[in-house]
Amino acid sequence: MKGVGASYILPAKRRWKGLVIGVLGLVFLSMLVPLIFLLGLHNGFHSAGYVSEQQSSNSNSVQSYDRSDVGSTRNPSEGNHLEHIDELLRRLEPDISKDVVSNLVKEAANETTSNGALLVTREKKGAPGPPDKNTRNDYLDEVTGNGKYVTIDENGNCELKFGSYCLWGQEHREQMKDAVVKRLKDQLFMSRAYYPSIVKLRAHEKLSRQLKQNIQELEHILSETITDADLPAQTEKKLLKMDATIARAKSFAVDCNNVDKKLRQIVDLTEDEANFHMKQSAFLYQLAVQTMPKNLHCLSMRLTVEYFKSHPLDMAPFLSEKYMNPALHHYVILSNNILASSVVINSTVMHAEESGNQVFHVLTDRQNYFAMKLWFLKNNYREATVHVMNIEDLNLEKANKANSLSLSLPEEFRISFRSANKAPNSQIRTEYLSVFSHLHYLLPEIFQKLNKIVVLGDDIVVQRDLSALWSINMEGKVNGAVQVCTLRLSLLKNYLGGISFDESSCTWMCGLNVIDLVNWRHRDLTATYWRLVHEQSSKGKGLSRFGALRASLLTFQGLVFALDGMWALSGLGHDYGLDIQDIKNAAVLHYNGNMKPWLELGIPKYRDHWKRFLKREDRFMGECNVDP
Repeated sequence: MKGVGASYILPAKRRWKGLVIGVLGLVFLSMLVPLIFLLGLHNGFHSAGYVSEQQSSNSNSVQSYDRSDVGSTRNPSEGNHLEHIDELLRRLEPDISKDVVSNLVKEAANETTSNGALLVTREKKGAPGPPDKNTRNDYLDEVTGNGKYVTIDENGNCELKFGSYCLWGQEHREQMKDAVVKRLKDQLFMSRAYYPSIVKLRAHEKLSRQLKQNIQELEHILSETITDADLPAQTEKKLLKMDATIARAKSFAVDCNNVDKKLRQIVDLTEDEANFHMKQSAFLYQLAVQTMPKNLHCLSMRLTVEYFKSHPLDMAPFLSEKYMNPALHHYVILSNNILASSVVINSTVMHAEESGNQVFHVLTDRQNYFAMKLWFLKNNYREATVHVMNIEDLNLEKANKANSLSLSLPEEFRISFRSANKAPNSQIRTEYLSVFSHLHYLLPEIFQKLNKIVVLGDDIVVQRDLSALWSINMEGKVNGAVQVCTLRLSLLKNYLGGISFDESSCTWMCGLNVIDLVNWRHRDLTATYWRLVHEQSSKGKGLSRFGALRASLLTFQGLVFALDGMWALSGLGHDYGLDIQDIKNAAVLHYNGNMKPWLELGIPKYRDHWKRFLKREDRFMGECNVDP
């Protein structure tokens, strides 16, 4: 019986052992797979400076280089790293900025046009709110000028590629926190470049061992270090020791071809990394420019809700006669920004000798209409009258024909051109120009009973009494504006087309404009403008923003009355070098450019001129933490 019992017990033990081995195998695999995944993920996020060459052990790290394919200027791990970065950018790209990342290195046809030595780029308006759905980025990879490529260098040509971001970046450079770390990476790369050649020199085994030891020490330091603050205490001594070792290695006759290929790798890696960070920073800058700040969005929403909760008395029926009284001084502001339009009005009335005859017409869209209406009902602007209008509710015949009855803010362009001698190496100059949008050409129909208006941008601050503008003799001209004679129409000749014009004429700025509506209607300039716009679109270029620039310059050809330059000073939204005395003397400060004063990107030394006219008493200002 025992024998029989034993014969049955033996197979049971074998089954039990097989089960144990299977369970252990599953446990081992369950630990191995996550470990492999984590190691792969870990290696994928290393810095491109050195870890692409790093090996699993210190001894193998030196030997494996000699087996690597040094004939390639970029190894597979480095390429994967850059592809991974591009993939991250694509995933993180916000919906409101389509094509900004995917076309970073493509010429944006809808935003940039070049002709000969001229480059015209539309600056994205810095006013809060999402950009146009059809808006593309204004970055350029290559710009054609005089038949040759214009390189992007430190002499200001970065502005051609990345726009006003370069101006902002130069003023906000931060001190490097990893300067020593980068130096260590460079030394490690140099050591790896020379080691395969030195190890072949049998007479210099001591130098070979020193080089190998130094490589291992640097790899250990860099595996645990990101910034200079993380470096161990003896790092400086190791740097000096490595410098001396590399200097000795350079003194021997080695295989220059191997060293050359390795050094080309670090150049390519550095260029790729620098280019990526530049694109990433420019993208984040544009995102900050085009996105409504959180506190301003809160203010608009709270005011809108409060309007429908409180049902304030509509004063429009009681003031309708005043709104269209041609004997009063009428100012027109196109804006979707409550604070910006409030500052314009407040600064104007604060400097006016008599504010009772001032009427401000604020044209906005449906989204901001009720918030603006409540704001200007609650806040007092001396004796001035404020009329808020929803442009989308107006019934205009010409607007229906043009299909453009929507809020469009003044168009801003960045125009780059070479100096008059047209030499290939001549300096490229850049001017920022603001012109009327499509909506401006409907003003004569909107204000049919008025004879004269002053159009103010929502990005200005008034520092003097503007009443003298109403007594200016415009000599039969239609548009009184400050001219930009550093940019004459002769420089835009190829861009403007075959239409005849005075090449010596200066361009003009939008922001402070005195408009003779009677003369405008008599000349039917609105029809002229739309004819020029549709001529441009009929050539296959569509109804682009560049049509506004060309059409505006040609529509007012010979019809611009030059205001004295003291009336308005432009550039406070992009130029860090304006003279302080010029700012004090100007009647109007114009923050044209991307760095608007209500954004954190605004130029700090100019923002104080804007902030002093904020209405801070409103309770929603505090609740929404509005303090630009």
